[in-house]
Amino acid sequence: MTGFLKNVFISHIHEDDEGLPKLKKILSDHNLDIRDSSINSNNPNNASSEEYIKNSILAPQIQWAGTLIVYVTAETRQSTWVNWEIEYAAKLGKRIVGVWAEGEHGCELPDALKEYHDAMVGWHGNSIVEAIVEDQDKSELPDGTAAPILPIKRHPCGAK
Repeated sequence: MTGFLKNVFISHIHEDDEGLPKLKKILSDHNLDIRDSSINSNNPNNASSEEYIKNSILAPQIQWAGTLIVYVTAETRQSTWVNWEIEYAAKLGKRIVGVWAEGEHGCELPDALKEYHDAMVGWHGNSIVEAIVEDQDKSELPDGTAAPILPIKRHPCGAK
């Protein structure tokens, strides 16, 4: 694969900000450069109104991205923000790729990710890039082995 450039939004909890450079590096090492519109410590969100954050900050960033990447750790499941970002991306018909964080041994996935994912991949550059660039739909455990079949992604009928 020769270099690709993709616009993405990385959905994660702020406590996992330190993993984002590692994710970007593994993608870069596998010839995928990304432009990331997510909110993190380098691009903070200082607003306090939930509706403003959703409609004026997060929504435009997710609309801009072609793919929503969900960085999955044990704490991700509890985030109402991560679930909202996934649900919003699904309404827009965005590709949703879950990535098990480096060193993650398995945990409960966010409910919205279970329902709307296109792919769920381990911490392996080739698998991540294939899921993003080649639209490969697969479900993997954190170690990269095939996961039990998860339900098929539900498409909102007639939604735009």
